[in-house]
Order: sequence, then C-alpha cells, then structure tokens
Amino acid sequence: MKLLVFAATLLATTALAPVPTATAQSSTPRPVRGSRAFAVPEAAALLPWSQQIALREDWLTKRHALLLPMMRRHKIGMWIVVNEEFHDDPLSQYVAPPRPYTGNRDFFVFIDGGEQGLKKYAITAYTEENLARFFDAPFTEPRPPATTLRDLYQQFKPATVGLGIRGRRGQTRSLGYDAYRFLAETLGEEAEKTFVSAGDLIEEYLDTRLPEEMEHYRTAVTVTEAIVKRALSNAVITPNRTTVGDVRRALFDMLGAAGVRTWFQPDLRVQRKGADIATSRGFLAVAPESTTIRPGDVVHVDFGISYMGFDTDWQKMAYVLQPGERDVPESFKRAMANTNTLQDAVMLRHGRPGLTGGTVFTNTMTEMKQRNIEAMVYSHPIGTQGHGLGTSIDFRSPLRSDTTAQNTRLRLGSYISIELNTATPIPEWGGKKLFVMMEDDAHLTEQGYRFFRPRQESYYLIASPNRM
Repeated sequence: MKLLVFAATLLATTALAPVPTATAQSSTPRPVRGSRAFAVPEAAALLPWSQQIALREDWLTKRHALLLPMMRRHKIGMWIVVNEEFHDDPLSQYVAPPRPYTGNRDFFVFIDGGEQGLKKYAITAYTEENLARFFDAPFTEPRPPATTLRDLYQQFKPATVGLGIRGRRGQTRSLGYDAYRFLAETLGEEAEKTFVSAGDLIEEYLDTRLPEEMEHYRTAVTVTEAIVKRALSNAVITPNRTTVGDVRRALFDMLGAAGVRTWFQPDLRVQRKGADIATSRGFLAVAPESTTIRPGDVVHVDFGISYMGFDTDWQKMAYVLQPGERDVPESFKRAMANTNTLQDAVMLRHGRPGLTGGTVFTNTMTEMKQRNIEAMVYSHPIGTQGHGLGTSIDFRSPLRSDTTAQNTRLRLGSYISIELNTATPIPEWGGKKLFVMMEDDAHLTEQGYRFFRPRQESYYLIASPNRM
C-alpha cells in the first residue's frame, strides 16, 4: 500500500516491452531501444502466460470446491457475478477461467442446489469451450441471458441472491447501476426483495489461500525484491545526477523487461539533513520527480508487481554514502533496528489466527510504548488484490464496531502486507527524525506471520562518484 492509500494505477505493460530511449527529463544515461539492460535475472523464473493460465485453472477447480460451504455460512442461496465488456468485475478472473471476456455483459451464477450440491452456470454472449470445464455453459448459440436467468431463479427459488452491492470495498460493490436494473427487471419485483450484499462471501472467498499458490506468490515477491534492489543501486542511481523521476522510469522499464505489470504508481521518498519533513495525510510525502538524489540522502521506494492474479507490495530503504564513508552512521542503523523490532512485535509476538486486527494492533502499540519506540502500523491484506479483502492490522482496527465478526479475524494461511514505520531522532541531523518505512508480504501460520523473503536489516548502499 502506498503509505496509506495513494491512488493505484494499473500499468498495462506488454510482455517483454522494449526499453524506451531517454526522455528530455532524464539526466541519467539510458540503454538504447531494445536493450535488455533492465531485465533482472530473477524474472526468468516467471512462467509463460499459457502455463500461468493452466495453473490458475487448476486452482479454480479447488476454489469452486470451497464455495458451497462459504455460501451456506453467509446465507447466500444464489450468487451472481456480472462482467461488463471492457469493465471487468474484479472477481471475474477468480470465479471463472482467467481469460478475456468481451461479450457485452456476461454472467457467472453459483447456486446452492441443496442435495444437488453447487450448481454453476456461465451465461455468456460467446461460446467458449474452456468455460464448459467449470460451468454449465452453452456449446452452440447461447440463449438470451434474461431467459436463462429467469429459468434458473424459478427452478431453484433461492431465499437470497447475493450481488456486488452495498460493500465496504471496491471488490464488494462492483455491480453497476445498469446491470443491477437488468437483474431486477429480469427476475421481477419479488426476486429483487431477496437481493443482498455478497460482501462477506466475497471477502472469505478472496482471502482464502490455496497451499499450491504459495510458491508462485513467493516467486512474484522475489522478482519484486530484485527490481527494487536494482533501482536502489548504482546500476540506476548516480548521486548528484539521477532524479527521483529517473528512478521511477527505470522501475517502469524493469516491469516491461520482466513481462509483468504494476497495480499502482511506484513512489519514492527522500529524507536528508536540513530539509523540512513534508507530509501528506499524516505520512511522509512522495518526493517530486525533479528531486536530485544526493550523498547523505536516505531513499525509500514503494513498489509492487502483478503476476498470475496476485499483487505484491514492497517498501525498502537505501542510503547514499557521502565522500569518505564506507557504511551507514550508527544512528541510522539504530533507526532501522527499531523498525525491525516493530516487525517482530506484529509478526511473531502478537499476530495469531483468530484474533481481531484491533487486538494485534493494540498489543503491538502497547509494547512499542513500553520500548519507547515511536511507531505506526498500517498493514493490510494482500494477494488477489494489492489492497485485498480480509483483516487489516492498523490504527483504524480498534475503532471498528464489527471487530468480532467472522471476516475481521485473522484467517490462517492468509497473506498480508506488513506495512509500518518508526521515527527515530538522528543526532547528525540535529535531532530531526528519520522515518524507516518497511513493507513486506507475509503469510499467517499458527505461530504468527512469516515473510516470503528475508526482511531488510541493513540499508542498500549507493556509492558516491569518488567511490565508484
């Protein structure tokens, strides 16, 4: 998450896109068009798209097997997901094969058939043989959607029809006005009275991870880490010359070279001696692209990728060595150690399955107060979306009125983005505070959270020109 909720932008990069030539704003020499200089070796482990689709469709079978008990827990008799042409529902790729759907308006319908079990129907404008592996779907000319929907409703007479309405998050309120009116008019006034929010069902469905997914999510995190390490190195940064904008453009280039996308705008923050602390919404503000990175700066990157239906979220810190320096000052190391202590509190000492996010947050902040560490925690679920559904561990958790509800408790096996920071006074900066901001993706075990990749315990070092 961008320190809280900075706007997420989906970059539609194509696989193995060529690296752009230098722009007028760029002060760092750039590779020529067609160069592979921005490719990180770790990206070689990413699967070709055909293999990604095959794996995800195998997972889909397992996901559908979990659905009926979830629907019954949340008292949903019929669940309808509507996909609009060029306006995909965020659920479509997780309830149906992850392929393009451009049939104007397509429907994926799940019904509790009682003794018949889970009934699944794909009502699409075009025939697609892969749908028939997962749904009762047309092989020949499809029937009109209204006719099929009315027949299904009359056949099963569900007590409730779950829709993407009245949800708290984008994934749970995705049904558009026109699609809602179509369903209401098609099924009739009495059926409309049974329309309910499917929000709790959607949250459990998206927050439930399969064991088979873990190795592939770990690969995505590994590639994310490699790209950030490259960005925060002398391969990209030449102190007194490279700007924040140059680093951001390099991150985009590395996404293209890896054949993946991002789900939000990569951000950089720069802290330095003597500069004012610019804030936005209570957090350290993003640095302007025109900012030149200088010796003595502390540089922070917030970055993530999208791969195989997963999103990652990653924040790391670098230090630009000053002339004559060989390492980071001790006070800076203490600042990072404080953030590592905060991570341990959230992940190892307080986070456990079944607890509410508010309980974990409150216990963590109590410990930080006892240790005299100034801390903030704003961790969020991750996985199928960067800002995923599930239980957050953040400063808002104790304020929620629904903290005893099923979906606000930490779910065993779920993924979370451990996002937090500490502020430590730095003597070399005249007592000005250094914010050490970290974000690492982790999964929940019975013994607490575990990182997908080892955490950062020392700054990435960027050499100054006289040391290069």
